[in-house]
Amino acid sequence: MYLVFTTNDFPWLTIIVVFPISVGSLMLFLPHRGNKVNKWYTICICILELLITTYAFCYNFKMDDPLIQMSEDYKWIDFFDFYWRLGIDGLSIGTILLTGFITTLATLAAFPVTRDSRLFYFLMLAMYSGQIGSFSSRDLLLFFIMWELELIPVYLLLSMWGGKKRLYSATKFILYTAGSSIFLLIGVLGISLYGSNEPTLNLELLANQSYPVTLEILFYIGFLIAFAVKSPIIPLHTWLPDTHGEAHYSTCMLLAGILLKMGAYGLVRINMELLPHAHSLFSPWLMIVGTIQIIYAASTSPGQRNLKKRIAYSSVSHMGFIIIGIGSITDPGLNGAILQIISHGFIGAALFFLAGTSYDRIRLIYLDEMGGMAISIPKIFTMFTILSMASLALPGMSGFVAELIVFFGIITSQKYFVISKILIIFVMAIGMILTPIYLLSMSRQMFYGYKLINVKNLSFFDSGPRELFLSISILLPIIGIGIYPDFVLSLASDKVESILSNYFYG
Repeated sequence: MYLVFTTNDFPWLTIIVVFPISVGSLMLFLPHRGNKVNKWYTICICILELLITTYAFCYNFKMDDPLIQMSEDYKWIDFFDFYWRLGIDGLSIGTILLTGFITTLATLAAFPVTRDSRLFYFLMLAMYSGQIGSFSSRDLLLFFIMWELELIPVYLLLSMWGGKKRLYSATKFILYTAGSSIFLLIGVLGISLYGSNEPTLNLELLANQSYPVTLEILFYIGFLIAFAVKSPIIPLHTWLPDTHGEAHYSTCMLLAGILLKMGAYGLVRINMELLPHAHSLFSPWLMIVGTIQIIYAASTSPGQRNLKKRIAYSSVSHMGFIIIGIGSITDPGLNGAILQIISHGFIGAALFFLAGTSYDRIRLIYLDEMGGMAISIPKIFTMFTILSMASLALPGMSGFVAELIVFFGIITSQKYFVISKILIIFVMAIGMILTPIYLLSMSRQMFYGYKLINVKNLSFFDSGPRELFLSISILLPIIGIGIYPDFVLSLASDKVESILSNYFYG
């Protein structure tokens, strides 16, 4: 029995992908009014899933192997020659574990949801399956199906449990993401049908193909548009502040923590790995767009009255570092981008969670109506301050290490002239100066001053044990990665080298 579980023949990944949605669907048979039952059932599923994932990876994943591991290959639809192909490598293992961790905490954060809680939790579990499926699929069409699978839950979570403008933001979200999916589908079909002599959807075979330059550029643009909406890359980012501004904060945690990272993952997995020639042509433009994005989002953020929209713009700004890291085509640059994907997954989710808990208490979302909350809710104030520091890249936190490694990536890049490297670093540094301005002013507007101190009969409950546990659970990995980043970097370093070998030796 032990042998079966520790050999690669056991379909670990299929279980990890299918488990949340299949076991979650049984929840629809639970009693309609059993809110507590639904909550604990969902949390048990998430914890069990996280334990299975961790166990499977501990015993079956070899750190020093850049090839696909734990691969599973089952024929699914004979007519299409369509396979259920799953496998992981250093690039996807970090994001899968991040997905498990953030989803578990988001279900714990969703405790205050009482209306239609069965459907709410089921949609969260459906998202969970879709996200893990996207990160572990080794078949392009399967990747597309998983990519689409988690759009519907987000739309429903937005339109049913959002704020006042929820229908507007949900419609905007689905228009942007479904519109970008058309480009993804065209790219997937194009690359599989015209990319090689025999039509194939297998990612390993496609990675070794070479394409005519014009065709490769066309594929690259199609995939880039699809991933630019999800990441988001300006000017395709406008759905994000609206969506974050209206969504319930547990949904925001999933959006900021995982959904945005799928776009960055797609850029590395498909654009960099499958289309290296086109990527080396487009990389200077990615660097320029990433630099503009950091400055633009950091300067737009202070103008936002809505607290969650301000945090959403900080997410857009931080995604700029990932785009620059991917565009630098260097070992440190790409490693820094992967570290920033993980790091921002934690920091973004934590900030949205704390914004949501403070909203639960004061029922105010506009910053100019807040003030003086530090005295009433000191624990939330402390956690918010620490996580704001993490977001502005304080040394000792994960954000600092990730951004520093991206800087090294630009400096060591052989591809760019010295003057252009200096210019990019100078503009990025301005963005890093603007970041503390909007984050610290957000803290000042919320927690300092006298606005809410003098209001009669206004008393808040401070953070309860559940919220404190959640905040500390997210804070620990942020500090852990900040002190010992090798924990994440060692997972992906061999894979990064094998991706970059296409650029220098291919």
